[in-house]
Parts: sequence; structure tokens; C-alpha cells
Amino acid sequence: MTIVDAPPTAAAAADASVRWHPGGPFDLLQTLGILMRGKGDPSFAARPDGLWMAFTTPDGPATLRLSAAGIDADSHVDAQAWGPGAGSAIAAVPALLGSGDDWSGFDEPAFHATLPRLVREARRRNLAVRLPTTGRVVDSLVPTILEQKVTTVEARRGYRYLMYRYGTAAPGTGRLTPTGLLVAPTAGQWLAIPSWEWHKAGVGPQRSATVMRALRSAVGLERLASLSAAEAGAKMQTIPGIGVWTAAEVVQRTHGCPDSIAVGDYHLASYVGYALTGRKTDDAGMIALLEPWRGHRQRVVRMLGLSGFRKPTFGPRMTIQDHRRH
Repeated sequence: MTIVDAPPTAAAAADASVRWHPGGPFDLLQTLGILMRGKGDPSFAARPDGLWMAFTTPDGPATLRLSAAGIDADSHVDAQAWGPGAGSAIAAVPALLGSGDDWSGFDEPAFHATLPRLVREARRRNLAVRLPTTGRVVDSLVPTILEQKVTTVEARRGYRYLMYRYGTAAPGTGRLTPTGLLVAPTAGQWLAIPSWEWHKAGVGPQRSATVMRALRSAVGLERLASLSAAEAGAKMQTIPGIGVWTAAEVVQRTHGCPDSIAVGDYHLASYVGYALTGRKTDDAGMIALLEPWRGHRQRVVRMLGLSGFRKPTFGPRMTIQDHRRH
């Protein structure tokens, strides 16, 4: 059971605050790390005084600081927020931190015994991780589209460029909050980015066009947060350019979906194959391997990632193409 307390006295300078008790082991960075687009994501700042993040809420932009104390059953997280969206940001903190993420079925002894030893050991060492639910579809969808069919380095470089050009300063930045923290563009701001700026960011016309098509229905997209992950993913895929991989990557973040698998990922099927069988496999093979744990397949993949397993590498890495100056 999770508990929400009245705000701590130390948060008096914030526009809104709360103390959240997860009711069990909890690790802030392990839980929210999946939301960051690399260490250089300008909407996040990990500092000694906590994890800072900035985003847009229905009431406007907000800066949120999260600081955790302990990782055992007595742990808690203090949350302070600034800006017009402070109240909305604070109201969303429990879900953001995984309050709705229930591992009891995964940890049930009979089910747990069916898991590969690598997964069981990873879970034993990572009881403090949860799957976050942001509820912010546009914020997850745009950078995910930018990651389609390119290397992570290319995608994150392009996202940073666009963030620095078109993001806005987080509420309180440089005074109450870290200098340089940025709020991602709103749907309207993304739509106003001219074609040559997408090119300078290294984002090809196919991906930028997909962003534009999707965000013309931004209001409808945000409503997907109120649907189940399966329904939201299916509706997302009615937009040309958004397929099963993109939808899965989004609902993992927006809905904390414990089962969505990024079919079509350049590395994932091979990684899962080597981790579970010692052999490479394709998407169909990965789905077959994970089928016994349907309902928790994303949890299995998350535990494999936290296990420390590394698949064998063969040959040179994919060459990163840079067409920004062409």
C-alpha cells in the first residue's frame, strides 16, 4: 500500500509539495531512468539534491524535484513543484513513481518459479524498481518517433538540438531550480518547427512528417492516457508512421504497461534470444520465448536489462550517417 502525506516543512518555497510512501523498497533512478532520453536530456537533471524534471501539464509547465530517502520498506519520496502546473504535477506523483505498478503476480511463488534463473536473480537484486506512469502521451511519443530506424546516438542528438532550439525554460530555472532545465515543446510548438530545422537536427522527412501527422491530433492523443495500454496502443497505430514498436515504447512510459514488447527493435529480439537460449532469434522467436509470461513480458525484459547480461558482439557497429549539412 502506498501512502501520501502532507508536504514536509522544508518544501515551503515550492508552489506545491507532497511526501509519498511507496510502502516497500523503492529506487528513484531505476524507476524513472526509462523516461530520460540519455544523460544529456535537458528536461532532466540528476543532482545531489534530487532528480529534477520539467514538463507540461494541463494547467501549464511545471518543474518537479524528487528526492528519495532509503530504499527499504520505510522509504519515502519528497516531491516539490514550481510553476503554473505545480498542482497537477504533484497530483500525478504517485502514478509517476509507480503506485499502480503491481508486481505481486510476477513475484507469486508458482509464477516466479517458471522464470529463467537470470530473471529470478535480477528480480531478487532489484526489488526497488517500479514501472512509471506519466500519462503524458505527446511527451513520450515525439522522442520515440525520432528514435525510429536510427541509432540511439542519432535520435538523442536530434532531440537535444530541437529541445535547445524550441524548448522553454522550466519554471524557476536559475533561481529555485537548476539552470538549463527545459520544458519540451507543446504540440503547437512542435508543429511550428520549420522543415529546415528538422533537417539540421538530423531528423529525416519521414520521421518529421510522422510527428506532424500525430500532433495534429494532439488533444485526442492525450486522451489515450485514460484508456488501457492495449487500447491506447491500438489507436496510436491508426496514425500512419506509428507501428507496434512505437506504440509499445510509448505505453511502457505513459501507462506503466507491464506487458508491451517493442517488436521491431533493432537489438531487442537478438538480446532476448541470447539471454534466454544462448542463441540469436528474430521477433517471432522472441514473442514465442516470452509467451509463457504473457501479462508480465515487459517485466521480464526489464529484469534481463538489469541482470547485467551482455550479448556477444560480431563485426563493426552500425555506421552513424550525418546528413545535417547536405
